[in-house]
Amino acid sequence: MNVEVLLQAAGIAPGSGRVAVMGILNATPDSFSDGGLFDILDNAMRHAERMHAEGANIIDVGGESTRPGAQPVSESEELDRVIPIIERVTRELAVPVSIDTSKAVVMTEAVKAGATLINDVCALQLDGALQAAAKANVPVCLMHMQGEPRTMQSDPQYENVVQDVKQFLSERMADCENAGIARDRIVIDPGFGFGKTVGHNLDLLRRLGVFAELNVPVLAGLSRKSFIGKLLDLPVENRVHASVALALIAVQNGAQFVRVHDVAETVQAIRMWEAVQHNEPVAL
Repeated sequence: MNVEVLLQAAGIAPGSGRVAVMGILNATPDSFSDGGLFDILDNAMRHAERMHAEGANIIDVGGESTRPGAQPVSESEELDRVIPIIERVTRELAVPVSIDTSKAVVMTEAVKAGATLINDVCALQLDGALQAAAKANVPVCLMHMQGEPRTMQSDPQYENVVQDVKQFLSERMADCENAGIARDRIVIDPGFGFGKTVGHNLDLLRRLGVFAELNVPVLAGLSRKSFIGKLLDLPVENRVHASVALALIAVQNGAQFVRVHDVAETVQAIRMWEAVQHNEPVAL
Protein backbone atom coordinates (compact mmCIF):
# COMPACT_ATOMS: atom_id res chain seq x y z
CA MET A 1 0.00 0.00 0.00
CA ASN A 2 1.22 3.51 -0.79
CA VAL A 3 0.05 6.94 0.37
CA GLU A 4 -2.30 7.40 -2.58
CA VAL A 5 -4.10 4.15 -1.79
CA LEU A 6 -4.31 5.17 1.88
CA LEU A 7 -5.89 8.47 0.91
CA GLN A 8 -8.40 6.73 -1.34
CA ALA A 9 -9.37 4.52 1.60
CA ALA A 10 -9.74 7.73 3.62
CA GLY A 11 -12.20 9.11 1.07
CA ILE A 12 -9.82 11.45 -0.72
CA ALA A 13 -9.63 11.07 -4.48
CA PRO A 14 -6.21 11.30 -6.18
CA GLY A 15 -5.49 14.79 -7.48
CA SER A 16 -8.46 16.30 -5.64
CA GLY A 17 -6.28 18.61 -3.56
CA ARG A 18 -8.23 17.70 -0.42
CA VAL A 19 -6.50 17.54 2.94
CA ALA A 20 -6.57 14.46 5.18
CA VAL A 21 -7.65 15.25 8.74
CA MET A 22 -6.17 12.78 11.23
CA GLY A 23 -8.07 12.54 14.51
CA ILE A 24 -6.00 11.83 17.63
CA LEU A 25 -6.97 8.94 19.88
CA ASN A 26 -4.57 8.69 22.82
CA ALA A 27 -5.00 5.47 24.80
CA THR A 28 -2.74 6.83 27.52
CA PRO A 29 -3.15 8.04 31.11
CA ASP A 30 -0.67 10.92 30.73
CA SER A 31 -0.89 12.60 27.31
CA PHE A 32 -0.62 16.38 27.64
CA SER A 33 -4.12 17.21 26.38
CA ASP A 34 -6.40 14.22 26.84
CA GLY A 35 -4.52 11.80 29.06
CA GLY A 36 -6.75 9.31 30.86
CA LEU A 37 -9.87 10.07 28.81
CA PHE A 38 -9.68 7.23 26.31
CA ASP A 39 -7.63 4.49 27.97
CA ILE A 40 -10.77 2.40 28.48
CA LEU A 41 -11.84 0.54 25.35
CA ASP A 42 -15.48 1.65 25.27
CA ASN A 43 -14.50 5.29 25.82
CA ALA A 44 -11.89 5.05 23.07
CA MET A 45 -14.41 3.55 20.70
CA ARG A 46 -16.98 6.26 21.38
CA HIS A 47 -14.34 8.90 20.71
CA ALA A 48 -13.34 7.19 17.44
CA GLU A 49 -17.01 7.06 16.39
CA ARG A 50 -17.43 10.74 17.19
CA MET A 51 -14.32 11.77 15.24
CA HIS A 52 -15.37 9.63 12.29
CA ALA A 53 -18.83 11.24 12.31
CA GLU A 54 -17.20 14.67 12.46
CA GLY A 55 -15.24 13.97 9.28
CA ALA A 56 -11.90 12.50 10.35
CA ASN A 57 -10.25 10.76 7.41
CA ILE A 58 -7.85 8.75 9.59
CA ILE A 59 -7.86 7.77 13.28
CA ASP A 60 -4.40 7.93 14.86
CA VAL A 61 -4.10 5.56 17.83
CA GLY A 62 -1.25 5.98 20.31
CA GLY A 63 -0.35 4.14 23.50
CA GLU A 64 2.66 6.08 24.76
CA SER A 65 2.72 9.77 25.61
CA THR A 66 5.36 11.87 23.86
CA ARG A 67 4.67 15.08 25.77
CA PRO A 68 7.71 16.90 27.20
CA GLY A 69 8.96 14.99 30.24
CA ALA A 70 7.02 11.83 29.37
CA GLN A 71 8.34 8.56 30.73
CA PRO A 72 8.76 5.50 28.49
CA VAL A 73 6.18 2.71 28.40
CA SER A 74 6.99 -0.99 28.12
CA GLU A 75 6.34 -2.82 24.88
CA SER A 76 3.75 -5.11 26.46
CA GLU A 77 1.86 -2.23 28.08
CA GLU A 78 1.75 -0.28 24.83
CA LEU A 79 0.44 -3.35 22.98
CA ASP A 80 -2.23 -3.87 25.63
CA ARG A 81 -3.37 -0.28 25.17
CA VAL A 82 -3.52 -0.03 21.38
CA ILE A 83 -4.24 -3.45 19.83
CA PRO A 84 -7.81 -3.87 21.17
CA ILE A 85 -8.66 -0.35 19.99
CA ILE A 86 -7.23 -0.88 16.51
CA GLU A 87 -9.02 -4.20 16.14
CA ARG A 88 -12.35 -2.75 17.18
CA VAL A 89 -12.12 0.49 15.19
CA THR A 90 -11.12 -1.31 11.99
CA ARG A 91 -13.89 -3.86 12.52
CA GLU A 92 -16.68 -1.37 13.24
CA LEU A 93 -15.79 1.81 11.34
CA ALA A 94 -14.98 2.42 7.68
CA VAL A 95 -11.97 4.61 8.39
CA PRO A 96 -8.23 3.94 8.11
CA VAL A 97 -6.29 3.66 11.37
CA SER A 98 -2.70 4.73 11.95
CA ILE A 99 -0.47 3.56 14.78
CA ASP A 100 1.50 6.23 16.63
CA THR A 101 4.52 4.30 17.89
CA SER A 102 8.29 4.03 17.70
CA LYS A 103 8.58 0.37 18.70
CA ALA A 104 9.13 -2.28 16.02
CA VAL A 105 6.98 -4.95 17.65
CA VAL A 106 4.09 -2.53 18.18
CA MET A 107 4.30 -1.51 14.52
CA THR A 108 4.16 -5.13 13.39
CA GLU A 109 1.29 -6.13 15.68
CA ALA A 110 -0.69 -2.96 14.95
CA VAL A 111 -0.53 -3.57 11.21
CA LYS A 112 -1.62 -7.17 11.78
CA ALA A 113 -4.56 -5.77 13.77
CA GLY A 114 -5.57 -3.51 10.87
CA ALA A 115 -3.50 -0.30 11.01
CA THR A 116 -2.54 1.01 7.56
CA LEU A 117 -0.14 3.82 8.49
CA ILE A 118 2.86 3.87 10.84
CA ASN A 119 3.30 7.29 12.44
CA ASP A 120 6.68 7.43 14.21
CA VAL A 121 7.96 10.44 16.16
CA CYS A 122 11.44 8.86 16.05
CA ALA A 123 11.43 8.51 12.25
CA LEU A 124 12.11 4.73 12.37
CA GLN A 125 15.41 5.16 14.21
CA LEU A 126 14.85 2.75 17.11
CA ASP A 127 16.08 -0.83 16.97
CA GLY A 128 14.28 -2.85 14.32
CA ALA A 129 11.79 -0.11 13.41
CA LEU A 130 13.06 0.47 9.88
CA GLN A 131 12.98 -3.22 9.08
CA ALA A 132 9.56 -3.70 10.68
CA ALA A 133 8.09 -0.81 8.71
CA ALA A 134 9.58 -2.08 5.46
CA LYS A 135 8.12 -5.53 6.04
CA ALA A 136 4.71 -4.14 7.04
CA ASN A 137 4.30 -2.66 3.54
CA VAL A 138 2.15 0.28 4.65
CA PRO A 139 2.85 4.02 4.46
CA VAL A 140 5.07 5.60 7.11
CA CYS A 141 5.22 9.10 8.58
CA LEU A 142 8.71 10.22 9.57
CA MET A 143 8.82 12.96 12.18
CA HIS A 144 11.72 15.12 13.32
CA MET A 145 12.43 15.38 17.03
CA GLN A 146 15.52 16.87 18.62
CA GLY A 147 16.43 14.77 21.66
CA GLU A 148 13.82 12.60 23.37
CA PRO A 149 10.51 13.43 25.05
CA ARG A 150 12.00 13.62 28.54
CA THR A 151 14.57 16.25 27.57
CA MET A 152 13.59 17.67 24.18
CA GLN A 153 12.40 21.06 25.47
CA SER A 154 15.32 21.74 27.82
CA ASP A 155 17.33 23.91 25.41
CA PRO A 156 16.75 23.14 21.70
CA GLN A 157 19.38 24.65 19.39
CA TYR A 158 19.66 24.82 15.59
CA GLU A 159 21.89 26.58 13.10
CA ASN A 160 18.89 26.98 10.81
CA VAL A 161 15.82 25.14 12.04
CA VAL A 162 14.14 24.77 8.64
CA GLN A 163 17.24 23.55 6.82
CA ASP A 164 18.34 21.35 9.73
CA VAL A 165 14.94 19.63 9.94
CA LYS A 166 14.73 19.29 6.17
CA GLN A 167 18.19 17.72 6.03
CA PHE A 168 17.30 15.23 8.75
CA LEU A 169 14.09 14.21 7.00
CA SER A 170 15.88 13.90 3.66
CA GLU A 171 18.44 11.57 5.23
CA ARG A 172 15.75 9.46 6.89
CA MET A 173 13.90 9.21 3.57
CA ALA A 174 17.08 7.92 1.94
CA ASP A 175 17.49 5.36 4.72
CA CYS A 176 13.90 4.24 4.17
CA GLU A 177 14.38 3.83 0.45
CA ASN A 178 17.59 1.86 1.03
CA ALA A 179 15.61 -0.43 3.36
CA GLY A 180 12.95 -1.06 0.73
CA ILE A 181 10.36 1.58 1.66
CA ALA A 182 9.47 3.27 -1.61
CA ARG A 183 9.14 7.04 -1.72
CA ASP A 184 5.42 6.76 -2.51
CA ARG A 185 4.96 5.22 0.95
CA ILE A 186 6.55 8.16 2.83
CA VAL A 187 4.99 11.16 4.60
CA ILE A 188 7.13 13.66 6.52
CA ASP A 189 6.40 15.72 9.63
CA PRO A 190 8.67 18.58 10.81
CA GLY A 191 7.72 17.83 14.42
CA PHE A 192 6.19 21.02 15.77
CA GLY A 193 6.84 21.20 19.49
CA PHE A 194 9.33 18.34 19.56
CA GLY A 195 12.59 19.96 20.58
CA LYS A 196 11.63 23.42 19.29
CA THR A 197 11.21 26.84 20.84
CA VAL A 198 8.29 29.12 20.03
CA GLY A 199 10.47 30.83 17.42
CA HIS A 200 11.49 27.52 15.85
CA ASN A 201 7.84 26.45 15.55
CA LEU A 202 6.85 29.74 13.92
CA ASP A 203 9.77 29.56 11.49
CA LEU A 204 8.84 26.01 10.48
CA LEU A 205 5.21 26.94 9.94
CA ARG A 206 6.09 30.12 8.04
CA ARG A 207 8.39 28.19 5.69
CA LEU A 208 6.55 24.88 5.58
CA GLY A 209 6.52 25.05 1.79
CA VAL A 210 10.26 24.32 1.78
CA PHE A 211 9.49 20.71 2.71
CA ALA A 212 7.54 20.24 -0.52
CA GLU A 213 10.95 20.17 -2.20
CA LEU A 214 11.35 16.63 -0.82
CA ASN A 215 8.45 15.56 -3.06
CA VAL A 216 6.46 13.65 -0.47
CA PRO A 217 3.31 14.68 1.46
CA VAL A 218 3.75 16.80 4.59
CA LEU A 219 1.89 16.25 7.86
CA ALA A 220 1.50 19.06 10.39
CA GLY A 221 0.68 18.39 14.04
CA LEU A 222 0.00 21.70 15.75
CA SER A 223 -3.07 20.88 17.79
CA ARG A 224 -3.14 22.37 21.31
CA LYS A 225 0.67 22.64 21.39
CA SER A 226 2.38 24.33 24.31
CA PHE A 227 3.71 27.18 22.19
CA ILE A 228 0.08 28.31 21.72
CA GLY A 229 -0.17 28.57 25.49
CA LYS A 230 3.08 30.50 25.68
CA LEU A 231 2.02 32.98 23.00
CA LEU A 232 -1.59 33.47 24.10
CA ASP A 233 -1.41 32.52 27.80
CA LEU A 234 -4.04 29.83 27.36
CA PRO A 235 -4.48 26.51 29.17
CA VAL A 236 -4.58 23.43 26.96
CA GLU A 237 -8.38 23.12 27.05
CA ASN A 238 -8.79 26.65 25.62
CA ARG A 239 -6.54 26.26 22.57
CA VAL A 240 -9.15 25.06 20.07
CA HIS A 241 -9.49 28.24 18.03
CA ALA A 242 -5.76 28.84 17.82
CA SER A 243 -5.23 25.20 16.85
CA VAL A 244 -7.72 25.45 14.01
CA ALA A 245 -6.06 28.65 12.80
CA LEU A 246 -2.64 26.98 12.81
CA ALA A 247 -3.98 23.92 10.97
CA LEU A 248 -5.42 26.18 8.30
CA ILE A 249 -2.14 28.10 7.96
CA ALA A 250 -0.30 24.78 7.62
CA VAL A 251 -2.67 23.69 4.86
CA GLN A 252 -2.26 27.02 3.08
CA ASN A 253 1.51 26.49 3.27
CA GLY A 254 1.35 23.02 1.77
CA ALA A 255 0.45 20.45 4.44
CA GLN A 256 -1.56 17.55 3.03
CA PHE A 257 -2.26 15.93 6.40
CA VAL A 258 -3.16 17.62 9.70
CA ARG A 259 -3.21 15.74 13.00
CA VAL A 260 -5.75 17.24 15.41
CA HIS A 261 -7.71 16.80 18.62
CA ASP A 262 -10.67 18.96 17.58
CA VAL A 263 -11.91 17.24 14.46
CA ALA A 264 -15.24 18.94 13.75
CA GLU A 265 -13.86 22.47 14.02
CA THR A 266 -10.80 21.67 11.91
CA VAL A 267 -12.74 19.79 9.23
CA GLN A 268 -15.20 22.64 8.83
CA ALA A 269 -12.44 25.23 8.44
CA ILE A 270 -10.43 23.17 5.97
CA ARG A 271 -13.41 22.11 3.86
CA MET A 272 -14.45 25.76 3.51
CA TRP A 273 -10.89 26.65 2.47
CA GLU A 274 -10.99 23.85 -0.10
CA ALA A 275 -14.32 25.10 -1.44
CA VAL A 276 -12.82 28.53 -2.02
CA GLN A 277 -9.60 27.16 -3.51
CA HIS A 278 -11.19 24.60 -5.81
CA ASN A 279 -14.57 26.28 -6.43
CA GLU A 280 -16.37 23.11 -5.33
CA PRO A 281 -19.19 22.37 -2.89
CA VAL A 282 -18.14 21.58 0.67
CA ALA A 283 -17.95 17.82 1.32
CA LEU A 284 -17.67 16.82 4.97
